[in-house]
Amino acid sequence: MSDTTADASLLRTCLRSSRPNFLILAPLCAGLAITSALADGYPVAVLDALLVLLGALLAHAAVNLFNEHHDFYSGLDQMTERTPFSGGSGALPERPEAADAVRAAALSCLLGVVLIGVWFLWRAGPVMLLYGLLGLGLVVAYTGWLTRRPWLCLLAPGAGFGMLMVLGAHHALTGTLTATAVAAAVIPTLMVSALLLINQLPDIDADRRVGRDHLAIRLGPQRAARLVAVLLALAFGVVPLAWLAGALPGAAWLMWLTLPAAAWLMRGLWRLPPEVERDQMGPLLPLMGLNVATLLASLALLNIGLLVAA
Repeated sequence: MSDTTADASLLRTCLRSSRPNFLILAPLCAGLAITSALADGYPVAVLDALLVLLGALLAHAAVNLFNEHHDFYSGLDQMTERTPFSGGSGALPERPEAADAVRAAALSCLLGVVLIGVWFLWRAGPVMLLYGLLGLGLVVAYTGWLTRRPWLCLLAPGAGFGMLMVLGAHHALTGTLTATAVAAAVIPTLMVSALLLINQLPDIDADRRVGRDHLAIRLGPQRAARLVAVLLALAFGVVPLAWLAGALPGAAWLMWLTLPAAAWLMRGLWRLPPEVERDQMGPLLPLMGLNVATLLASLALLNIGLLVAA
């Protein structure tokens, strides 16, 4: 194999390990910082908006790359039954020689996040250091440490994509926080936590064997699925409550266009049988796919609603 071919192969493995199909989530969450700022009447420079979106994308890619690297070396990849929505990309088990390249790619993405953070630290002041340190802590600690602490494991992904990403980016763009930004941040906080929890259900047995300890393990598939349904219901409940409080504009109700799909999803989750691992994945997989679609569509519509209100 020539050096050029080998390099291209390493690059493809790194790209697969970043799980590009799911990276759209980060710009949708960071987009809420931009659209909520515009809805509140703040001017947003194009360069700053692009840097916010790029930083979110790099942070998400870094988490995925670190996760893939860790799961490969822990042996979890060999125990997990992959689905389109969970179990990793499978890139490193196919190309184990690319492990160092994947780790280097993760560190490079993290460096990009740090450089963008330094720019906003200079622009918006020392408060950005708090967001940055907490964000970096989540990226580095999630796979190796937080996955062994059930409630932190549930809350950390949502807090990262919601409270830290949305509020941190909003603060970077405007120099302040508003009720609109806080209300908008709560929605991905709940929905992303629900996403990670449902995606853990197929991996309960494998995760337990490598020492992880999250709520899907503690509660079991049925009760964990019901908790996912509750988190989704709370996320949709934010819109009317925040609208009544004057924190979200009326156009934010656009998000409720996905409510029929969400209601069907919550019904399916609530009625899930007690055991859905391994040979009983049939009822779960369609729900996992519908959950991803509902999440992305809901956040896209919320962004559109805030933009319409600007």
